[in-house]
Parts: sequence; structure tokens; C-alpha cells
Amino acid sequence: MENKKMILSRRDFLIEGTAAFAAFTILPRHVLGGLGTVAPSEKINIAIIGCGGQGRTNVRQLLQFNDVQIVAIADPNDNADYSKFYYGGNSGRLPVKKEIEEHYQKINPKFTCSSYKDFRELFDKEKNIDAVLIATPDHWHAFATMAAIKRGKHIYCEKPLTHNIREARIIAKAAQEAKIATQMGNHGHSDEGNRSMCEWIADGAIGKVSEIHSWSNSLGCVNHRGLPEGAIDTPGQLDWNLWLGPRKFRPYHPEYTPFSWRSWWAFGTGVVGDLAIHHFDPAYTALMPGHPTWIEGKGSWIDDEVASENNHIEWFFEKTDTRPEMRFMWHDGKRSAPRPAELEPERRMSENGVLVIGDKGKILGSGWSNSPRIIPETAMKAYKRPPKTLRRSPGHHREWLDAIKGGPEPSSSFTFGAVLTEFVHLGNLAIRVGKRIDWDGDNMKVKGHPDLDNYIQGEYPPEWDLNNI
Repeated sequence: MENKKMILSRRDFLIEGTAAFAAFTILPRHVLGGLGTVAPSEKINIAIIGCGGQGRTNVRQLLQFNDVQIVAIADPNDNADYSKFYYGGNSGRLPVKKEIEEHYQKINPKFTCSSYKDFRELFDKEKNIDAVLIATPDHWHAFATMAAIKRGKHIYCEKPLTHNIREARIIAKAAQEAKIATQMGNHGHSDEGNRSMCEWIADGAIGKVSEIHSWSNSLGCVNHRGLPEGAIDTPGQLDWNLWLGPRKFRPYHPEYTPFSWRSWWAFGTGVVGDLAIHHFDPAYTALMPGHPTWIEGKGSWIDDEVASENNHIEWFFEKTDTRPEMRFMWHDGKRSAPRPAELEPERRMSENGVLVIGDKGKILGSGWSNSPRIIPETAMKAYKRPPKTLRRSPGHHREWLDAIKGGPEPSSSFTFGAVLTEFVHLGNLAIRVGKRIDWDGDNMKVKGHPDLDNYIQGEYPPEWDLNNI
């Protein structure tokens, strides 16, 4: 019973970074006094910022809703070939514009979707926008988000919410003050598996939790160190300077875009930022551990340009009055997570997943919050599941749309999303230095290492200021 009370308390209140907030205390937006609430009978006018593979995926989700209308898009790339990657097909501003217009023209033949290279021009010219969905590379997330916040727009932003820890704290604070509807794009957070794992852990199904493992077999997009070799002309359909945005100039190379930007520190956050934020999500949500005391990481290499592969990271959280000490551990590429002895010999470990270890049992789940099970299966079948006390989601995008219309606050709002983003960025910080770092979360510092402030704060050209975007 003590463990059950502890978990519920940690779940109900997050104290981290810029704010204390309820993780699952979901209030109607009319109580919060949000800006620009759209009447239930009206369509939500949405702009898309970032029309690459994930932008196109989000567009297709939004096109399913009758109370949504995508009225404008922005992307510096006219057309991008994704045939080599899991997205497939072509994306970019022109193919996405065409897909949107073909969809709405079935009802209104005169419909057109406005199109811009620069989202700042979109904001200047499009005055009827209620909300924006941001699916740019990571290095643009905070800037596009802050521009939308300052204009009072509701925002859905892909994960990780920001490119560094400072940005995460600034964005969380600004979004709270603006009282807008926000949702980070960790879509598994709205899955039934996420809610179930939280309820089982709160119920004491596996006792007091002390160890969490999560993993992916992904090796990332770039498997070498240093800058790419060779001079290559920028394709005519891409505005390279605009794509770089707040980053120092470097010559174009196809290793950067349209897909492999994820593995470059300047633009992405590696496998950890891409996938750990998904796979740790249900366990992190259930436990809400606060600031870690230290983090230690190791990968195949340390490089200022390319994010490492084959990473192992450990986050250590001290014992408190209500919980034992805890360790979160990440494994990617060829670094395998430990196979639990309770797992039946005929059952395979998934290629992406999470394992939560308590003093009375273990929960094993696959990636993106899918399919949690107490192991072995005999224990799962014997377990009397608790009542479903957490609000179930109508879908990750639908949560956000409902909030825009005055409904409950989305469960992965930026207040929560910023904390989960900071957690994975701390893991990246540890593998970038290849050693243990002691974290002063209240002051956003690595103890004894002011030389690491640039990783925490980010580096931008003088003309770029997040607070003045």
C-alpha cells in the first residue's frame, strides 16, 4: 500500500525545471482560461510548419477530421525524395500542398492551401490561423514554437520538443503563460498501453520499482565521424540557408537532409532523442522521478558532429522518503537490454521496448507504449487489474484538437513534454562527453563543468534570439 500511495503522489505532481504541474490532472481549457478557443461548431484552421516525411504523416492524420482545415503550409524544400527511407514516396512543400488541396477540393473545388518557404512570412500574412503543427528538424522546433506562442496559436510539436535543455525550459514556461493548447508528438503517450502501465505500477502490481531498461536496435542514420566529404551543389528545390536557420553556415550535403539530419548534433538528437523519448515514456510517466543525481553514458565514439551509435546510458535517481533509489538505463544498436529470466524461452524480446523491474515482479512492453505485460504470462493472467482511473485518450491528435475547442488539457502538453525532453537530452549530454556527469537540475548545470554549458544552452548566431523570434 505504501508503494501505491507513493506512485500516485509522484504521478499526480511533477516538480521539474520551470514548473510544478499535474501529469494526469487534466482540466477543461475553459477553466484554464486559454486564448483563442475555437467554438465546438467551427472548423479549426491549421498551418503546417515542416512538410517532410513526418509532416506529411501528420497532415494525413489531420485530414481525417471533419472539424479541421489545413489552410497554410511552410517548408524551405519544394520537393524531397523519401523513397530510400521508411516514409516512402515524395514529400516537401509542393507534394504536401497538392495532397491537401486534392482532399479538400472533393468538397470545395475552389479550395487552395497557401504555401510559403519561411514560416515567419506565413505568420505575417495568414491571419485566420488558430493552430500550428510543427514537424521541422529538431533544430527549428523551439524557434517555430516560440513564434507560434507569441502569436497566441495552439501548437502540436513533434518530439523531442526542443534541441537542448535551455530551450525546453523556456518553451514550457512560455506555453504555460500563454495558456494555449499544446501537445508534443510522442504519439504512444495516448496509447492504452501507457495508461495501463501507469495504473498497474500505481496499483503495486510489481512492487517498488528500482530499475527501468529501454532500448532500440536502431543504429541511426550516419555511421562515421566528422563532416561529410566532397562539395555538392545545393539542389534547386531547396533553400539551404533557410533550412540551416539558427545554425552556423556549412555547405550543403545530402547526408544532412531530407532524412539523416537526425544523426547530426547540429540538427538532430540522435537515436536517443528520436526513440528513447518514445520507449521510456510509459515508465517515466508512471514514476515521475524528478531530477537525476548523475548520468553516465558511453557510445561507439565521441564526436562534435555525429551522434554516436551503440549507446548505453544510465540515469541515477536518489532514494527518497517515498521510493527506493532508481536507475533508468538505455541501450541502442548492438548494445542489448538484459533478457529477463521470467520471460518464457519461446518469447522474443522486441526490437524496441521497455522493461520495468520491481521488488515483486516485472513489466515488459514493446516500443511506443505498446503491449505492456507482466511476466511471465502466468503472472499476467493471475493479476486482478485495477479500475481504469486515468482518462483514456481519443487519439493523440484528437486530444489536442478537443483542447483547442475548450476540452481537457492534452496529456502530453508542453509542461510534461519539456520534462521528458530534458530527461533524454541529459542522456545525450552524457554520451557526448563519455563519462559520468553530476547534475544540478535546479540551476541547470553540470557540477564542476562550466565547459558543458554550450551543450545545455545551445549555440546560435548573434542575430538569433529565441526570446525575440
